[in-house]
Amino acid sequence: MSQQHVIEAFFDEPTNTISYLVADPVSGEAAVIDPVLDFDLASGNADVRSADRIVATAAERGWRIAMVLETHAHADHLSAAPYIKAKTGAAIGIGEHIRDVQKIFRPVFALDDLKTDGSDFDRLFADGERFKIGTLDVEVMHVPGHTPADVAYLIGDAAFVGDTLFMPDYGTARADFPGGDARQLYRSIRRVLSLPEETRLFLCHDYKAPGRDDYRWETSVSEQRRASVHVHDGITEDEFVAMREARDATLAVPKLLLPAIQVNVRAGRFPEAEANGVKYLKIPIRVGSEV
Repeated sequence: MSQQHVIEAFFDEPTNTISYLVADPVSGEAAVIDPVLDFDLASGNADVRSADRIVATAAERGWRIAMVLETHAHADHLSAAPYIKAKTGAAIGIGEHIRDVQKIFRPVFALDDLKTDGSDFDRLFADGERFKIGTLDVEVMHVPGHTPADVAYLIGDAAFVGDTLFMPDYGTARADFPGGDARQLYRSIRRVLSLPEETRLFLCHDYKAPGRDDYRWETSVSEQRRASVHVHDGITEDEFVAMREARDATLAVPKLLLPAIQVNVRAGRFPEAEANGVKYLKIPIRVGSEV
């Protein structure tokens, strides 16, 4: 029998991100998955209205937020994990392969102060590791391919799969970021789709597939296997890799990639302020011979 749990979804349209509040009604303990920090790239202003909605909802329901769970170091939004931790005392968790991601990006941004042992996070989860949210059992599934560190969180009949999968009419995550791998992504997806067919899959993003007017973020293993435009049953690994690599070659860089990566590899923490009291992020510049 599935464990009883309550799931509240919070959609952030500027980044097309869905954050989740998952609660155990027995103990009142809850976890937040992939929270968004509101960030305006043009001005550099950050605020916490989206995170405050989640914290306020938990308070209204009488739930205590005990954990903030990241599915990976996101490239399309900044994490509000440190803010939620400061407000609630929640521990921040992510897959243990975040160390690999930190090692990849430390030289890219010359982040000399970045530790590459994952210690900015409170919990580093191994594949197959189990932990509790109140009386709820949570199992971690390592699903690399989009990035080396992606994980899914299995809670009762629900799986929170991050960017690995999108709605069946939209497809799958890109695999062209440093450390990404389309073949590895296919194998991770097939592992997710080997879960029981009735397993509900909760996604981190939706972009409205052509012909669809509403945003959606819940699907199922059976629906993906039957109808996914990228990985329905019958699509071979080689077919997927060829499609994914060709598609990735046409995709633009995410608008918030440069700030998001620098912040999210630090568990959502900004760099320390300079002598003038201001925090700064870096923009790598590739200068052509004519400049």
